Amino acid sequence: MNAPPPLSELRKRFPEAFRVSETLNSAGFQALFAGGCVRDWILGRDAKDIDIASDANPDEVEALFPRTHAIGKSFGVIQVMEGEALFEVATFRRDLDQTDGRRPGRIEPSTPPEDAQRRDFTLNGLFLDPISGEVIDYVGGLEDLAAKRIRAIGDPRERFREDHLRMLRAARFAAVLGFEIEAHTRTAIRERAPDLQRISVERIRTEFVRMLTESPRPGDAVALLDDCKLLEQILPEFLDLRGCTQPPEFHPEGDVWVHTLMMLNELKNPSPALALGVLLHDIGKPATRSEENDRIRFTGHAQVGAEMAETWMRKMKFSKAMREQVTGMVDRHMNFMNVTKMRKAGLRRMVGRPHFEDELELHRIDCLCSNGITASHELLTQAKAEYEAEAALPEPWITGKDLMALGIEQGPGIGKWKQRAYDEQLEGRHPDKAALLGWVKEGIRDKG
Repeated sequence: MNAPPPLSELRKRFPEAFRVSETLNSAGFQALFAGGCVRDWILGRDAKDIDIASDANPDEVEALFPRTHAIGKSFGVIQVMEGEALFEVATFRRDLDQTDGRRPGRIEPSTPPEDAQRRDFTLNGLFLDPISGEVIDYVGGLEDLAAKRIRAIGDPRERFREDHLRMLRAARFAAVLGFEIEAHTRTAIRERAPDLQRISVERIRTEFVRMLTESPRPGDAVALLDDCKLLEQILPEFLDLRGCTQPPEFHPEGDVWVHTLMMLNELKNPSPALALGVLLHDIGKPATRSEENDRIRFTGHAQVGAEMAETWMRKMKFSKAMREQVTGMVDRHMNFMNVTKMRKAGLRRMVGRPHFEDELELHRIDCLCSNGITASHELLTQAKAEYEAEAALPEPWITGKDLMALGIEQGPGIGKWKQRAYDEQLEGRHPDKAALLGWVKEGIRDKG
């Protein structure tokens, strides 16, 4: 493990946090940076925020700072606004009466060593004195950081009983940091994995999506969840991909499980929608698999997969917009194999879709992790470049009002002629609206 950056770098990034600590120190209180920010600073990672632990109680913190929010006061936490930045100042505490698998029933003031013992993992139990730069380690966190190890503080079963989400957090830390989960901690996760069902799906969803989008190898992250018995609690349908064999001429890499994990590992800083689209794109294959005359088929698997994705995403309470984007990606991912036969209008419609770039990336890695045929990707990449100078889907020249002026009665006929006229426009067969309107008039006359 390399030496952490100079403390001055952290001060440069979070000057307001240092001012909060200095104010507490000046008033005679101890103030330490705590948890993930210390871990990330030691690892040379970009800390997202700073949490401050102090022996000042909430009333004393409120008295010292003019702008505060008492959102977590009953748990010893006060939010302090310094400049434009917001920080949590938490009183050193001991958690008591933890019965709901999420939060303590009550707390009492404690000391820094006792406060460290209530935290989840050793790498999150470190303190940093922002004045001296000393790292204070009561739990062996520095040793575990050097060993790239995720280890629960104290009895892992007790830590996971206190907050069931810690099991999923252990897997996320391991996947994102490239660490191993210590043996006793991993065993406790496997034993208590069903407890995950007792907490809200929103908390599970947030951790799961972070794993998929922040891990350098999301496929390995999913495999780790499986090894820890957590995947079956989150997305049991995914387990059916293992052993679902595919035609070797199209998928020499192996079964659907192997194929999907390979695809996930190709993702680099994906959007949540793309990560979920890749995860779920072949979820319908086990349900649609058939074999006749030694030929394997998955008839309609994209549509079945989209329905399965919708059901699971509703259960996990994803937003409607996210559900529509991901299920659309799953539903349409097989359309890419036909693009070499598409007319220009079809290509323009595909390229003009709102989330086309994510769909194209899914297609690219789908090819990369199967037969390697990239003709469709190359054609679409070229089409995208050609349309960048203009809107891929321009405004239609012919409107419903134009068609009604030609004598078409309001109803299904209007929609049909609008579609035909727009296809003609996208194909580039007419130089302007007047010419296209003439084509419509002639068509109406011929059909009249």
